[in-house]
Amino acid sequence: MTSFFEWLAANPYILLFGVVAGAVLLGKVTIKGYGLGMVASAIVVGAAVSAGAVAFGVTLKLDNFTRLMFYYLFMYGVGLRVGPSFVNSLKQDGLKFTVLAVFCSVLGLLGAVGFTKLWDLPAGAAGGILAGSMTMSASIGSAEEAVRQGVFPLAEGKTFEDVSGMIALSYGLTYIWGTVGIILICKYLPRWWGIDAKAAARKYEDENGVKNVDDAGLTGYRPASVRAHKLTNKDVVGWTVRQFLQKYPQYKVLNVARGDEILGVADDLAFQVGDVIALGGRLEAMTENMGLIGPEVPDAKVLSIPLDQAEILVTNKEVEGKELGSFRTADFAGQLALVRVERAGEPIPIGLNTKLQRFDVLVVAGLKGAVNKLAEHAGKIARPSTATDLLTLSVGMILGFLIGAIAFPIAGSKVGLGNAGGLLVSGIIVSSLVSRLRFFGNTPNAARNILEDLGLLVFIAIVGINAGAGLVSQLSGTLAVQILVAGFVCTTVPPILVWAIGYHLMKINPAVLMGGVAGARSHSGPAREAAKEINSSVPWIGFPVGYAVSGVILTVFGYVAMVLSK
Repeated sequence: MTSFFEWLAANPYILLFGVVAGAVLLGKVTIKGYGLGMVASAIVVGAAVSAGAVAFGVTLKLDNFTRLMFYYLFMYGVGLRVGPSFVNSLKQDGLKFTVLAVFCSVLGLLGAVGFTKLWDLPAGAAGGILAGSMTMSASIGSAEEAVRQGVFPLAEGKTFEDVSGMIALSYGLTYIWGTVGIILICKYLPRWWGIDAKAAARKYEDENGVKNVDDAGLTGYRPASVRAHKLTNKDVVGWTVRQFLQKYPQYKVLNVARGDEILGVADDLAFQVGDVIALGGRLEAMTENMGLIGPEVPDAKVLSIPLDQAEILVTNKEVEGKELGSFRTADFAGQLALVRVERAGEPIPIGLNTKLQRFDVLVVAGLKGAVNKLAEHAGKIARPSTATDLLTLSVGMILGFLIGAIAFPIAGSKVGLGNAGGLLVSGIIVSSLVSRLRFFGNTPNAARNILEDLGLLVFIAIVGINAGAGLVSQLSGTLAVQILVAGFVCTTVPPILVWAIGYHLMKINPAVLMGGVAGARSHSGPAREAAKEINSSVPWIGFPVGYAVSGVILTVFGYVAMVLSK
């Protein structure tokens, strides 16, 4: 085994991606539906491999440049994801979930710092407890940033690696309950309060016409329909397109063919016997007046109408706050289907009473002309693209490093956001600008996910590898129990208090609040489990705003926890 570990030490990139692969495999292992996930598994696998190597007299270590580069890419990716949602977080109902997210994050911070000082835990414990109990892995990097900048001074005889190892150790010990605990709390809080969350969800669905975003994505049902009919009804012969639409506004005349000639749909075009007319409309409307024109025919030529699919970014202020039901009388109604609505990067349940917010993304499919009309009415169209604007990415990264270099004198020392915080802010700025202008900075979701997923996973894997050698020497039975207790309290208490405030003071619908609590903890797992528990997607309504806000705050709080715990 010694030769094997020496070979790994001589081939650091094989070591790194071997740990990443092991983390992915371990992250897929679940017990009764619960598992560590890839990120926490990266700490476990990396530390285990490194500790095993020490037992054979080999020290495994990877350079800081690689670790920081991937972490910085991750932080910039997070900023790109949450940027547009920050505008909505301070408006209307979004303000409620913002307050809950801030309150929950502050409680977690105070708990981690308080227990560290109460029991005089080793340097780095505060950052690790916060990261693990609040399941915010990015806090590890910001906690290390405080040490690297010198705002968290190292005690005599202590090294950066010692503190980083304790951050990783505390994170690993508290992460398991941090994940399982918040899921159980979100699922069962309504029962503990004596509330029927299923009934609350049904009430919300009935009032707002909400449909389930977790339903099967591919079904035979299509709300919009296009059909061709041969004109045999003499009552309609001689009508113009305009007259027909005035009499039957639920339909749209999409095309008219006469013999081999395609005539189009001019307003003054008069129908003749034998014309083949292509109609569009909602499925229920298409089946209401069977025989209105004549028999249905499979005329490929008249049905060859250009279709389109696109993502439409809501930017027009006139559309903000409008309900989806208000578009049923628009001239593009019946010609396209709304596939889903995304808010803060997450799909939300939609119904007739769902109110649009600025920077919502509408995913639509239908007639090309109708898609363009909706885009003109609501905001800007974003055609699917696989290209990434690397120039904007580079400028955004440079901007982030410049922001991170700004420092302010506080309590006798200079404090700034650092590179990680600067990149987070830069990502928010860039994504907010791109969401408004759309002529630069294209970063497809797949590319952004690579920045986030691979960036964080590689960073955590290197933290585990570098910390593994010292974990055994730092861990004792008493210390482990103290960290576990601190993590249990920091995981359990904040969401319960958030629930109490949201339900009793803010009067938020309990089913919606279940997702609000998950969002305040910046964890999608509890929202998903809550939706399964009550068999409704309503919890996702309360999730996006808190998720975006708490994700940013908790990331920064890793840095703050270290500063306050010194």
